[in-house]
Amino acid sequence: MSKQGLEVIGQDAGCCRGLAAAPLDEERAAELAKVFKALGDPVRLRLLSMIASREGGEVCVCEMTPAFELSQPTISHHLKQLRQAGLIDCERRGTWVYYWVLPGALDQLAAFLSAPRTAEAGA
Repeated sequence: MSKQGLEVIGQDAGCCRGLAAAPLDEERAAELAKVFKALGDPVRLRLLSMIASREGGEVCVCEMTPAFELSQPTISHHLKQLRQAGLIDCERRGTWVYYWVLPGALDQLAAFLSAPRTAEAGA
């Protein structure tokens, strides 16, 4: 079995390097800290889960608000934090706003958190 890695074509090599690949530089650490800070709140984590798990890929804010015992402005604040962290995006349609997970955002987090398995770890 070869231990040679595969090159990912069409992506910046620095964007998807895992935590165990090399120490983070200051800029990348600051970017990731924003994402993890956004995910560190249970309400925001639940909102992201509601959006990501939705069939069709998008959810109206009018469907998310009733799931929480929070005001609509508070829900909007949490959604704004997720948007600023680069996890979701939105579009206003009439009086409602629809949200979806940005393509690749969760995959990049998963790739960052994954550690390469060694032969000893798999045994």
